[in-house]
Amino acid sequence: MSTIDVKVPDIGDFKDVPVIQILVKPGDAVRAEDPLVTLESDKATMDIPTPKAGTVREVKVKVGDRVSQGRPIITIEASEASAQSGATGNGSAPARPSAPRPSAPPGANGHGAVARPSAAAPVATPGPVDQERFRAAHASPSVRLFARELGVDLSLVQGSGPKGRIVKENVERFVREALVSGPAPRRGGGLDLIPWPEIDFAKYGPVEVEPLSRIKKISGANLARNWVMIPHVTQFDEADVTELEALRVRLNEEKVGPKLTMLAFLMKACVAALERFPQFNASLSGDALVLKRYYHLGFAADTPNGLVVPVVKDVNRKGVRALAQEMAELSQKARDGKVGPVELSGGTFSISSLGGIGGTAFTPIINAPEVAILGVSKTVTRPVWDGEKFAPRLMLPLSLSYDHRVIDGATAARFTSFLGQLLADLRRTLL
Repeated sequence: MSTIDVKVPDIGDFKDVPVIQILVKPGDAVRAEDPLVTLESDKATMDIPTPKAGTVREVKVKVGDRVSQGRPIITIEASEASAQSGATGNGSAPARPSAPRPSAPPGANGHGAVARPSAAAPVATPGPVDQERFRAAHASPSVRLFARELGVDLSLVQGSGPKGRIVKENVERFVREALVSGPAPRRGGGLDLIPWPEIDFAKYGPVEVEPLSRIKKISGANLARNWVMIPHVTQFDEADVTELEALRVRLNEEKVGPKLTMLAFLMKACVAALERFPQFNASLSGDALVLKRYYHLGFAADTPNGLVVPVVKDVNRKGVRALAQEMAELSQKARDGKVGPVELSGGTFSISSLGGIGGTAFTPIINAPEVAILGVSKTVTRPVWDGEKFAPRLMLPLSLSYDHRVIDGATAARFTSFLGQLLADLRRTLL
């Protein structure tokens, strides 16, 4: 038999990802592709599988450890059949997203060790940051920077990392609990929110408690942060897509290649608009604006476990058919819970389409660190004045949310106006 070290595979841009669950112990027999440990980034949860069947000899990590690509996590003594199977034996199998798991009890993972205020104990009202105690807190420089940005006094946060070190998740949990239980940590004037109401709903009638999926827990925290920290403004507009829809239907009738969706055409139009208005394809970094010269567009995919945003890379280099094919594959992987962290990272601009469901307008929440997101609602046919008469036209509602620190209202209006012109006549993208 041969002994191999199973290592953390390529997990995209993520580093120092926390281990939230150990699924095996020494002596356990495992089959090829059985999950060994579970990692959780800020965007996805993933299982690390074994590349070979065999017996677990050593577990080299523990819950709460933070790992990156190439870190050995498990030692496996491969079985003879596995050793002779012609496997590469490099000990690195692709990470795969895990299905939502029941919430572990306190202390079972890096989050569970965070102290929660008891019902009998009042929540401490955060005041100005105590600089001396802040400096004395056991936390890394990146966590200190993150806490300062949120105005959190680290001396009030209990750490769950090795030797009680405070990690980013502890700060996020502290902020969430402060928002629910009392005034938020102060930054400037503070939010000064009243406590969240505690109600026994069962006394009014039958209730059913349904735990949130892991995806909803992760995305919920990110959405709350983005909504509070980014000054959102939404520009509403509409585009005449009468000719574009006729072209889409005609091309689909030819039955060549994948089925073309309005979203595929919309992606091509968005790239042309982003090239014209580069500040929408950017991110804030301190007092500087990082303008990206690549175009990776995320699109919101509705799944049974919650909303995920797969990213289509290099949209400017792909045709509409290729985009439609890639989005169909990513959407299916998202619904099956198989979309990986690499496919969820690197986005520069996002699109959230509710066109297949309904609605006239909505305010999408910006996906930080992006600075804008486009919402699309259901098309509607209505009379439009063409200068001489009213004519029936197919109109597509657009809702552009943008970061007002980066983009002003006039620029946003120009962006949606230009995007509407492109959608009315997609030949403009060739200019």
